[in-house]
Amino acid sequence: MTSVVSRDPEIMSGTPVFAGTRVPVAFLLEYLEGGDTIEEFLDGFPTVTRAQVIAYLEEVRDLALAGLREIAA
Repeated sequence: MTSVVSRDPEIMSGTPVFAGTRVPVAFLLEYLEGGDTIEEFLDGFPTVTRAQVIAYLEEVRDLALAGLREIAA
């Protein structure tokens, strides 16, 4: 499976961004932490798709759950 996140030293100095964009994934987390919705984020960053946001959140969820299982083992 291809990640929706890419890192390239030539794009945003290697900051993790949504693939095919220059939008750092951290921006999504900041929006959500601030109480904004996914729709508000997408309105502000039209180069990011809803599918990318959902796929990213699923990746983060899976990584978090795997880490919790590792800690509990």
